[in-house]
Amino acid sequence: MTWIIFWIFIYMTVILYFSLRHVKSHDVENYLVNSRQTRTIPLVFTTLATFVGGGTSIGLIAMGYESGFAAVGIGIAYVIGFFILHRFAGKINLIGSEHKIYSFPEFLIKSYTDISHTAYTRAFSSVVSGVNVFIFFFLLAAQFVGMAVLLKFSFSIGYEAAAVISCLVVILYTTIAGLSGVIITDMIQFVIIVFMIIFIFIPGILADTDGFRRLSELPENMLNGSFYGYLFLIGLPLFLAPSVMVRMDIWQRMFAAKNPDVARKTSLISGVGMLPFYVIFPLVGMAVRVVAGDDIKTNDVTWLFLYRHSNDFVAGFAVIGLISALMSSADSFLNVIAISTIRDFAGWKKNSTAINKERLQKLIRIATLAFGFLALFMALTFPKIVDLMVVGLGTIVIFVPVTFLAILRKEVHRYRKTAMASVMSGFAVNLIFFVLGIINPRLFEPKSSFIPAFLVAMLVLLTGLYFSHSKPSLKQ
Repeated sequence: MTWIIFWIFIYMTVILYFSLRHVKSHDVENYLVNSRQTRTIPLVFTTLATFVGGGTSIGLIAMGYESGFAAVGIGIAYVIGFFILHRFAGKINLIGSEHKIYSFPEFLIKSYTDISHTAYTRAFSSVVSGVNVFIFFFLLAAQFVGMAVLLKFSFSIGYEAAAVISCLVVILYTTIAGLSGVIITDMIQFVIIVFMIIFIFIPGILADTDGFRRLSELPENMLNGSFYGYLFLIGLPLFLAPSVMVRMDIWQRMFAAKNPDVARKTSLISGVGMLPFYVIFPLVGMAVRVVAGDDIKTNDVTWLFLYRHSNDFVAGFAVIGLISALMSSADSFLNVIAISTIRDFAGWKKNSTAINKERLQKLIRIATLAFGFLALFMALTFPKIVDLMVVGLGTIVIFVPVTFLAILRKEVHRYRKTAMASVMSGFAVNLIFFVLGIINPRLFEPKSSFIPAFLVAMLVLLTGLYFSHSKPSLKQ
């Protein structure tokens, strides 16, 4: 425990330093999108840190323990998704800078509304922002669960107390620093993650699996990726891959890029760079399955692996590495939730007077506090990291159809009712199928709920376009 305290002291000192550095910043552009001046390397680091953060890493380790190579399919889907993003990253960056847009929901709201339909604007704003907040609540709660599990074992304290401590640390830093601080600490956290993988995870995997030879002892459906069924495996590249295009944290980073070229480079490098992490993390879980059997709680798999392959000094560093990874995702998720809600939830009007910048920043910080504690409540009542992660990632896909339409075509506000119907129907279908799968997993695999949700959202949008009397302009 002594070495864990030592590493925590070092880590918290660094975090405190950057928090104090940014506490005097009153520039809303700096707080929300790092003044739109972020260069390629820091932008790649913060993007990767978010996508391979602690909730994702611990979740993928747990998923690898549970299902084997099915978890790697998520990484392959995301690589494809980042290549899709590369095609549009420059345009997203220009949209943000030209129209002073700070979040993905704000883009959708401005695209599908106009000044002559005030009531609809408020309704659409509430739906888009509300669904996005729902999504990132699950992802944020997954980070809190991961941090709580690590602290619980490290200090022999209860899960509830560990979750509260995790929440307070994330809320404090995110409230003070904003995106500018998040990007800086993400760079530090990403380096820690890389060191941890090189010196702990890879040697441990090779030792436990006897150079991968013992992986053959695992069930066939874990080795061929079909543990959740072939529908899940096929659906990942087809339906989950485009979801990269509709993640609020990705849009925030594209807006923060210095120019369109930086945005395009970041998407390409991030896509290639993240795949090794999405292979290594599931392999950790599979290695634990080989040596320890199938009776371990999935949330505890990461700690068991660290305990097997670390002395106190190294274990302390590893725990802090994972906590830093969790921080890199949690602060990003909490940041985008707060920004989206304050900027969009009440109904962003195209003819409205801009809110006072200092007041905007103050309201976002208040929202950060409120949503942080709500996510803590979810982590306490539903502490299953795999399900939290999959629900959040899967629900995102319902925005894919309306987003591509808005990026590719002009004057899409003509299709405002169809867009609303697409989002709401996709959300409802995803929720219904997920709950159905939880109640009766033999009838439907809940982790595949994103597939019917995507198909319904797409079908509703295409049907609305077909029956519309006026077609949108094809001009870019």
